[in-house]
Amino acid sequence: MKLKEAYKQLNKLSYIKFKDLFSSEEMETIIVNKGKTGQLLELALGMNLSNTNLDFEDGELKTNKCDKKGNPKETVFITQISSIIDELIQIKPFEETHLYEKIKNILYVPVCKEGKPKDWMFLSSISVNLSNKKFALLKKALCQDYHLICQELKEYIENSQDGYIHTSNGIYMQIRSKDSKPYHPIYSDIYGRYVSNKNHAFYFRKEFVREIGRMSGCYDRMD
Repeated sequence: MKLKEAYKQLNKLSYIKFKDLFSSEEMETIIVNKGKTGQLLELALGMNLSNTNLDFEDGELKTNKCDKKGNPKETVFITQISSIIDELIQIKPFEETHLYEKIKNILYVPVCKEGKPKDWMFLSSISVNLSNKKFALLKKALCQDYHLICQELKEYIENSQDGYIHTSNGIYMQIRSKDSKPYHPIYSDIYGRYVSNKNHAFYFRKEFVREIGRMSGCYDRMD
């Protein structure tokens, strides 16, 4: 499915309570699976439930829990960094990175999960294509975040007491730990050693969600 097609379909379903959107059998699936967003979207788009992700032919899906006004309740996962640590250390040009591939064309879908599952709803989706001139300043800011974070990672590796990477923040993006036991340390070929004791990942910060909400005109009243 193309991102543009999903965008149109989902926005037709926005602000409709799940009890009016899904059948009783589908609602039971939502309750049993604790409302996993990927499954909700598959049901809404009429796709077969599967173990595959919902990324589109020409872009990536990003979802988030929010309140009725669209205020984000969580940060938004982008991608893990264990396989690209040396790319980050070398500060590869932004548009040539795995990170850019993941964020250059995204569909952000906020899900209001206030109250019981029957009262949950999708809010207006936001399409963000960084090749569009409309998002030129946002793209520049994300590029700056990328360079700042990469520099911070190098600084941690070379000068921190434990020699490990730690949470690194830009304005709209951050890197922080994302792992569960047994942990997966990150090894750098450049440094010839482990540079963390667990896996880490890129996330969009809540500031990013607020900014694209403002730019879209959908959520200019966010707190």
